[in-house]
Amino acid sequence: MSAEVAVDGPDRKKKKRGHLAALVLARGGSKGIPLKNIRALAGKPLIAWVLRAAIDCGHFDSVWVSTDHDEIEKVAKQYGAKVHRRSPEVSQDATSSLETIQEFLKHHPEVDIVGNIQATSPCLHPNDLIKVVDLIQNQGYDSVFSVVRHHLFRWKEVKAGETTVAENFTPARRPRRQDWKGELHENGSFYFATRELLTKGLLQDGKLAYYEMKPEHSVDIDIDLDWPIAEQRVKRYGYFGKNPTVVKLLVCNVDGCLTDGRIYVNQEHELISYSLRDVDGIRMLLDKDVQVRLLSERDISKTLVSNLNLPCLIEANVSNKKEVVERWMGELGLSSWSQVAYMGCSYSDVECLKLAGTRGVPGDACTAVKMMDSFVCQHGGGYGAIQEFADHVITLMETGR
Repeated sequence: MSAEVAVDGPDRKKKKRGHLAALVLARGGSKGIPLKNIRALAGKPLIAWVLRAAIDCGHFDSVWVSTDHDEIEKVAKQYGAKVHRRSPEVSQDATSSLETIQEFLKHHPEVDIVGNIQATSPCLHPNDLIKVVDLIQNQGYDSVFSVVRHHLFRWKEVKAGETTVAENFTPARRPRRQDWKGELHENGSFYFATRELLTKGLLQDGKLAYYEMKPEHSVDIDIDLDWPIAEQRVKRYGYFGKNPTVVKLLVCNVDGCLTDGRIYVNQEHELISYSLRDVDGIRMLLDKDVQVRLLSERDISKTLVSNLNLPCLIEANVSNKKEVVERWMGELGLSSWSQVAYMGCSYSDVECLKLAGTRGVPGDACTAVKMMDSFVCQHGGGYGAIQEFADHVITLMETGR
């Protein structure tokens, strides 16, 4: 049995049990974040991330969004889902997910099993869903839900003046993380259950299993403070689609990406610094047959060019970056910006970043480029940002994300 799954009964294979529907609940009246289900996250509506995972999984007989809002309906259909218009009675603040699912089942008698997937879990991957579908369709489980492992010490809540006690460890023998398996917690990413259980008012019962998700894929968005954290997690660990990313050309702004943007001046020379890690990152891309071009708005020193010792073109005194990139694309026979990865850090990079198929910015880039649908590096310019972005580009190409 997979380490990702725990069960309460013996395994036994069964034939497919009936129509399995993925169902995403997306009410329009969220009070915490208005219309959060279609708010842009890493360049796509929040709900689009789970819909893509469910559809690309290929194991659902139908994929639905239950909503009461016209704009959510429009986005759901745009990303390939069917839409169930829920009634006002199950669109209230106090309406439970279970009540909404039960209403859906009343209108769709063909559905035998529901996979309720939370729109607020944007790091969900098709492979996780495929494994869960196998459990409930072929191995006979009646309900399966997602969990994540936490290593958190819990203490009993008490009134002021009372003495608290530890609930899941002994304070005198605090375990090290590597010596403690931790505990499993529901993460709310999905709940699968048969029609029979759901109509009885049960999400978890019968032959029951949990599915343990990787911590990096366990993301939930509840309030605004969750948004920037979720966005960075999605950019690093999210599912980006079946088709592998194809990058033929990477263009990087020298000023503020390869360098830290500072100039050191003495009486005779201007000096700049760069990281050897970034040079290694460029070499990694060259080894993957990705052409690399560097550009600068300044007059780049010939000494820098020779010190890099890289077989890549560098163009200085660039006033129109888009024009230069498109000239390079023509020289390489590239007809689409979708095959271009661009790394920039300043306002003059915005136009090229908008066009590029893959985008990256250093951690200390200006706000305008950070707010775009770009991979935001943890490292700053001149301190390994290019190597970090190169790793990201290679991951996209190799994993089909």
